Amino acid sequence: MGNNTDRHAVSVDGEQVTLTSLSKPLWPDKGLTKADYLNYLTRMAPFMLPFLKNRALTVIRYPHGAGGESFFQKNCPDYVPDFVKTKIIDDINYIVCSDLPTLIWLGNQLAFELHVPFQTIDTDKPAEIVLDLDPPSRDAFQLAVTAALLIKEITDKLHLTSFVKTSGNKGLQVYIPLPDNRYTYEETRLFTSFAAEFLKEKEPKLFTTERLKKKRGNKLYIDVVQHAEGKTIIAPYSVRGNQEALVAAPLFWDEVNSSLRPEHYPLDLIEKRLQTKGDPFSTFHKAKHKQSFEPIVTWLKERQKKG
Repeated sequence: MGNNTDRHAVSVDGEQVTLTSLSKPLWPDKGLTKADYLNYLTRMAPFMLPFLKNRALTVIRYPHGAGGESFFQKNCPDYVPDFVKTKIIDDINYIVCSDLPTLIWLGNQLAFELHVPFQTIDTDKPAEIVLDLDPPSRDAFQLAVTAALLIKEITDKLHLTSFVKTSGNKGLQVYIPLPDNRYTYEETRLFTSFAAEFLKEKEPKLFTTERLKKKRGNKLYIDVVQHAEGKTIIAPYSVRGNQEALVAAPLFWDEVNSSLRPEHYPLDLIEKRLQTKGDPFSTFHKAKHKQSFEPIVTWLKERQKKG
């Protein structure tokens, strides 16, 4: 266990952040301590913060490290430092992590999983579409690969730019960035429903949109319901609370193949990966402004009218 007398006040971008129990083991199987985790967040901040900025954050905290007891936290605790920004939405005072001091403070609170909504705090419209591809188990991960590649076929044919990442657990998540404050969830749902139906028709034995787990059998669940106001998704480069310290890792599309495994992307290998391969999401925010989604929405609305 970490020693709570082990306290350090450090200056992070001009703010004083108190760090505690730096030698505390967080992922014992990997030999990773709290200091390792805070170093990871510091180095990864340039890649993480663009996806956390101005979003109402839900975190999962692991007070005893990976594999131990965990709890969701939406409401900002009373003891938060003054530099942490918050936003009240539906009577919940959410933390908004737009800067490094807040990210490091969250890390010191042992917030491993950082979950963000699809819209910023300034709008009720999604900033991206995310299709969550959830196989029944990690052993069935190749189902997610098959589904992601089929979605890539769709986005390519529709001249949409798409991105993909691991979930950090057993699935994949495909992102389609959108122009800010332009499309409603009702409009994006037309697309997610269309994509899900396409996959089900193409491979009915592999894919389902059945919400009840017991009725899915061994099929991959395409979570269309997940992309909605008030729902959240694990942020890019966030670590999970599993024993392997797996990260929700952005991928290049050519990496999505039969050899891909979520276990390839633990926290301790991500920085080296970025140094050698670069960031697969580096053009994400540029793509938002170039995305030609309007004709697709028009086509899907016409299609819906025709039944």
